[in-house]
Amino acid sequence: MTTLLDELTTLEQEALTALETVADLSALTEWKSRFIGKQGRLSRLSRGLGALPASERPLVGQRVNALREQLEAAFSAAKERLEAQAVAAELAAERIDVTMPGRRPAVGYVHLTNQILRQVQHIFAEMGFQVWESPEVEYDAFNFSLLNFPDDHPARDMQDTFYVEMPAGAPSVLLRTHTSPGQIHAMRRNAPNPLRVLIPGKVYRNEQVTVRSEMMFHQFEFLAVGRNVTMADLKGTLSFFAERMFGPGTRVRLRPSFFPFTEPSAEMDVTCFLCGGKGCRICKYAGWLEIGGCGMVHPNVLRNGGYDPAEFSGFAGGFGPERVAMLKYGIDDIRWFYSGDQRFVEQFG
Repeated sequence: MTTLLDELTTLEQEALTALETVADLSALTEWKSRFIGKQGRLSRLSRGLGALPASERPLVGQRVNALREQLEAAFSAAKERLEAQAVAAELAAERIDVTMPGRRPAVGYVHLTNQILRQVQHIFAEMGFQVWESPEVEYDAFNFSLLNFPDDHPARDMQDTFYVEMPAGAPSVLLRTHTSPGQIHAMRRNAPNPLRVLIPGKVYRNEQVTVRSEMMFHQFEFLAVGRNVTMADLKGTLSFFAERMFGPGTRVRLRPSFFPFTEPSAEMDVTCFLCGGKGCRICKYAGWLEIGGCGMVHPNVLRNGGYDPAEFSGFAGGFGPERVAMLKYGIDDIRWFYSGDQRFVEQFG
């Protein structure tokens, strides 16, 4: 009995001394396993009770139980202390000094093309135009034939158009070369009711990429159909757009041109917003900037859209937002729009 009691006293001293050097919860777990765990030293000593005489077992058993309670209490106290220290250390590490200068968070920017498109949509919404979305993958008929393009028109050439490979006998499919096919979709959906739609989106052309041309770019198409729609209505719409987009006092000039889907057709110019029409480097000292094409909807196109050209008339036009942005901000290379250079986007954020 004396030997067992001595071993318990030694165990008590070693356990309490070791506990004083425990510095973290991981070391505390190891201490518990070593001294009071199921396979710890106290458990191994308590198994020696069975070898003692019956008269000695109660005294030694009381000593074992008392020591277990003592060590478990010491363990609990140490655990509470170390957990509090761990929480304090974590809070100190995550502490934010509110008196220090803040770090400006990185924010995204709306791309310049989308900025122009949003401006365009807002301007045409003021005139009662509704945004209409049209598919980027089109049938040849909607992209060309129904828009009054002859079968031998140069725009049908493979060098200008991206065609989609289709099974033999299937209708010809392509990536739209302009947003004008949306005119047919919109008219067929609304005929015979009057309509005003704005059709923005991407277009694709098989062209060499240069400072002035891209294989993929954006357009916005506007179309108005109704009774007694005239060229004067078209010019009034263009004048309203020009003043809203480029500033008060911007004048519009229409020059005769040709497009298969409009008759008569015109190119739209606006007075240079940098020099006020006096002449500068941007407008090549002409005082005018070319924006895009427009005209009165061709009777064949009206008929293909479901309208009787004897009763209805309409006007349409199409511009490139990248070109508008290049003129408005003096950008000399369209490739910047699709370069992925964040610095370009941030300039107009």
